[in-house]
Amino acid sequence: MNSIISELEQEHSSILHYWIDYMHDDENGGFYGERDSHNNIVRNAPKGAILNGRMLWSFSSGYLAFHKPVYREAADRVFNFIINYLYDNKNGGFYWSVNPDGTPLDTKKQAYAEGFIIYGLSEYYRATGSQKALSLAVETYELLEKHFLDTKEGGYIEARAADWTDIADLRLSEKEENTPKTMNTHLHIIEPYVNLYKVQPSEKLKMSINHLLDIFASKIIDPKTGHFNLFFEMDWKVKSEIDSYGHDIEGAWLLYEAAEVIEDEQWMNRLKPLCKRLVDVTLEEGLDGGNAIFYEKVNGHLDTDKHWWPQAEAMCGLADTWRLTGDAKYYGIMLKVWNFIKAHISAPRAKGEWIWRVDKDGVDKYDDCLAGFWKCPYHNSRAMLEVIHRIKMMQ
Repeated sequence: MNSIISELEQEHSSILHYWIDYMHDDENGGFYGERDSHNNIVRNAPKGAILNGRMLWSFSSGYLAFHKPVYREAADRVFNFIINYLYDNKNGGFYWSVNPDGTPLDTKKQAYAEGFIIYGLSEYYRATGSQKALSLAVETYELLEKHFLDTKEGGYIEARAADWTDIADLRLSEKEENTPKTMNTHLHIIEPYVNLYKVQPSEKLKMSINHLLDIFASKIIDPKTGHFNLFFEMDWKVKSEIDSYGHDIEGAWLLYEAAEVIEDEQWMNRLKPLCKRLVDVTLEEGLDGGNAIFYEKVNGHLDTDKHWWPQAEAMCGLADTWRLTGDAKYYGIMLKVWNFIKAHISAPRAKGEWIWRVDKDGVDKYDDCLAGFWKCPYHNSRAMLEVIHRIKMMQ
């Protein structure tokens, strides 16, 4: 297992150094918003809160794990860009996106993006002790609770305008349903809340995490299929027929981690079989030849492309299920996914990053960016760290 750890550590280094070597924006500050599939800078690409929150988490967690000064310098660079350009000084919270020079572009407040800023800020505090980062993380948590929490039906709505008033278009992206609640946003609210709880525990925050766990257990996990339902009306009426294999297996380990961090034994006992089922259903329906995870199934149609981030989350979910059950089959499948990543996703043209996707046969699609608004070092660098941690726990 030491050889696997060594491989994962090297891959983690390669991923972060891609962003340091190719994404520094020395003209406008921070990091570029995009590099295309051939690693060319897209100079007019916007810079988003999601990308920057995720980068802040990635560099901060890398610095915590390996104490390389270059990771601290990169984390500082992202942090300064976030507070100087993405922070809304008038209303609080963080803009969805800014222009390459940092001037506001889309000033809406998306709960999903605010969550990733909390995720990054709390990790930056863990890495550096920055009180400003911690204060902003807590402030943003309070704003989410004030403006996004649905006190009647439970859960959180998707989006608000810059001044926290209602907004018609609630979608994260054009391809999604325009519904007031989604699984994706709830998953990426509990994720930062748990990270914030690690550094600033409080009864209120613990209650918020408990509330989110209950929403997943009672509203989002489909008891018939074992999958997450994805889109909902305000009253939690399901509005989609989509199975997202990457989200299912990602949610499995994130939800159990939440119960562990708040040290709630009842939740751990309740979630263990639910989370294992999320993983098992993904393996049964979404694993191609035991080697890689398909993207999703929409209205019965299987999308057989293999995207980078479901492979990363499969590694985390499989490693965690191995830890929780002691069943070595999960570790064995994880190794096969890792071998697929090395052979097809961590491609030479990515310069140390991962390519976006390949088709069913592992053929490079060459049609998506290497780095961009949604393509960041978070899923894959995190997978390296999480799997290393679990292997060490099992040794």
